[in-house]
Parts: sequence; C-alpha cells; structure tokens
Amino acid sequence: MATLRSYRDLQVWKASMDFVVEVYKITEKFPNTEMYGLTSQLRRCSVSIPSNIAEGSSRKNTKEFIQFLYISNGSLSEAETQLQIAQRLGYLKSFDSVNSKIIYIRIMLYNLIRKLKENLKT
Repeated sequence: MATLRSYRDLQVWKASMDFVVEVYKITEKFPNTEMYGLTSQLRRCSVSIPSNIAEGSSRKNTKEFIQFLYISNGSLSEAETQLQIAQRLGYLKSFDSVNSKIIYIRIMLYNLIRKLKENLKT
C-alpha cells in the first residue's frame, strides 16, 4: 500500500473538491432570493466535506482522523438533503447526476474509515 504523503493524495478528497465546484455551479442558477438561504447553506456544507478530510488527516492520531471523516459524511448528508430540497423547489432539474457523485464520495469515505479502523487493530 502506498504511503499517504498528503490529504491531497486521497481520491475522496479529490472527488469532494470536484463536488464543491459542481455545487457552486448549480447554486449560481438559484434565484437571488436564495443567496442567504439555500445557496449559502449548500455551499457551506459542501466546502466542509473536503475541509474536514484535510483537517482530520493533519490530526495527531488515526482516531481523530476517523472522527473528521464522519463529520465529512455528515456534511455530505446535509448537502444531499439540501439538493433534494432544491429539486423539490424547482431550482435543480435533475438530482440523479449529482446523487451519483454523492454516493461515490460516501462509499469512499466509508471505505477509508473501515481501512483506518482495521489499521488501528493491527
């Protein structure tokens, strides 16, 4: 297994960074009335996903890193819910394409958590 030099080497961080860019592009099309509502909330929680991965990887031990990965997953769930709200309000045409990215990131987060927990046991 390759050694992790930086959180930037993690595929889950890279995918979550791409997700942030997509969320920003999606929210650019939201009505101006949502600037301080759904737009702001959605951008904030999407930025939280890669930010917590980065911060957690810099912590002093693996248990703290795992906790930050769980926080990232919580932010991902928050973004997922807000995107579903946006679709119901008619701001988002299709949830399907962004949902596949959410599922992909969630799977990677859980796999990384599982792997880190396994390494704690050995």
